[in-house]
Amino acid sequence: MIKFTVMNQLKRIMGFLWMILAPVVIYFLVTGALHNIDSAGKKDINKPIPWIIIIGIFTPIAVGLVIFGFYSIKGEYDKLPESSDEL
Repeated sequence: MIKFTVMNQLKRIMGFLWMILAPVVIYFLVTGALHNIDSAGKKDINKPIPWIIIIGIFTPIAVGLVIFGFYSIKGEYDKLPESSDEL
């Protein structure tokens, strides 16, 4: 029984970590885009389209990580089903 308690605590800690990490990464992506986009630049990093695509793809992933972290902190993943009969 101790193993499950440690695993549940680890799930909650990781859920909290995901909830903090996702908005921080979005912040750094947006600030990196604002810093690197330059109309006089010749490289791909200076164009806004790749940044819009990267931020547009990662934002739903970050939202999903926040939702996962919320449910993890709430304790929804404490008892996972071991067979399809438990669903």
